[in-house]
Amino acid sequence: MRSTNSTASFPRTESHAFRDESKQSLFNLTKIYQQIDYADSLVKEHYLTRGSFSWENGIKDSKVIFRPDRRGRFNISWTPNKAQQNRVVERRGIKYAGNEHLGSFGCDSYDISGTVGGGGSNGALHGMTKFHMDDAPTNEFFLEYVARPQTAEIFFEEVLMACVFYGMPILIENNKPRLLYHFKNRGYRGFCMNRPDKQFNKLSKTERELGGIPNSSEDVKQAHAAAIESYIEKHIGVDMEGTFRDTGEIGTMPFVRTLEDWARFDISNRTAFDATISSGLAVMANQKHLYMPEQKKSSISINLPRYNNRGFRSERLD
Repeated sequence: MRSTNSTASFPRTESHAFRDESKQSLFNLTKIYQQIDYADSLVKEHYLTRGSFSWENGIKDSKVIFRPDRRGRFNISWTPNKAQQNRVVERRGIKYAGNEHLGSFGCDSYDISGTVGGGGSNGALHGMTKFHMDDAPTNEFFLEYVARPQTAEIFFEEVLMACVFYGMPILIENNKPRLLYHFKNRGYRGFCMNRPDKQFNKLSKTERELGGIPNSSEDVKQAHAAAIESYIEKHIGVDMEGTFRDTGEIGTMPFVRTLEDWARFDISNRTAFDATISSGLAVMANQKHLYMPEQKKSSISINLPRYNNRGFRSERLD
């Protein structure tokens, strides 16, 4: 009879060998690992495209095009149709996202091009759709970028081009403001979302000028982690009870690197998890109505659950 020990004891793949399924986690590891296993079983070239964005004919602030490129830093699973691409609305000389109803981006940026020894964290960008009635996926991550180009300016421009191509706004951590200044100086301040947990007249002078959300606030840290936790419960792994989807249906999340980052996430050391930071900001951007000031107490002050991940199924620890 076949043993029922975990994949950590008898790994089927390299990723299984590095799993610690007995540890406590902010997130439901059972669902995350189910999604990873499903993604690993697919032929990635059939549902993911690696590529690069560029300005048409090299003319900045014109039209952005996407080209498949094995050396590109973007992984995408969906591109909008021609009519939805490059939707930019200009009002009073400021450019705004024309597809805000479709989804949003979240970004974990950096300010310094290089560090001693060539280290430093990556920049990360995630695109995610929200619920809508248009011709596009709903509640799905469609873009993953985790990289550190040779200069910070290259990173800033690649993030800007992705936002323009998809016509979607972006929520950026504002403790490293150079990316926010890059958007503002190029006329795209309207793409940069303000922090959703404060009314505009309560924002600081810099927040009104640039947008963005701080990463130092404990309330924001808790809300960020809770946003990912909720997304995992609803959209990741197998829905055994049919609570959010058809019973037994698997979620849609093709980006294994992000899934693995969620599995390792440590809220006390957030700087080590670029993909988790940016993906969580994308979820928060799409759910900004939850963080409005009048709902701050119920939406922001959240006691995050922990999970016991021993055996084959995560159990929530109350």
